[in-house]
Amino acid sequence: MQQGLPPVLDTHTRLLVLGSFPGRRSLETQRYYGHPQNHFWKILAAIWQLPLTDMPYAERIETLHARGLGLWDVYAACEREGSLDSAIRHAQPNDLSGLRRLCPRLQAVAHNGGESFRHARHTQALGLPVYRLPSTSPANASWSFERKLAAWREVLLQHAVGV
Repeated sequence: MQQGLPPVLDTHTRLLVLGSFPGRRSLETQRYYGHPQNHFWKILAAIWQLPLTDMPYAERIETLHARGLGLWDVYAACEREGSLDSAIRHAQPNDLSGLRRLCPRLQAVAHNGGESFRHARHTQALGLPVYRLPSTSPANASWSFERKLAAWREVLLQHAVGV
């Protein structure tokens, strides 16, 4: 059983991005979106016009906190060979019910990809807007970077994350 990463959120988090479960590279480095081909950090860099991909990971996380963006996953633990969501077995969900208490300024939740969005009923129970964003994973090759960027930009700017 693999264990996920701790949440990156605080009392200033306005928008929480929920992935499914960290890929192998992210688990090895203990960093969210650690695979170099994942578009997550590149998308934020383009939206915020910051050199995020060149920053040390700790500075990236500080930037997220300062801009009101949080990160977590729907699964706390699972069994999986490789990094594909389709290979997730025996998943144990994170307790998302306490998010409003942990993040009193939370305005919305955005699911990064379809596997995460399968748990939207849990995030919708928070009484906040819930979005399904295209996966930033390199496995999501059917969406171009530009198309992913446009979808992500719309949600982040709607909730003044990083403005």
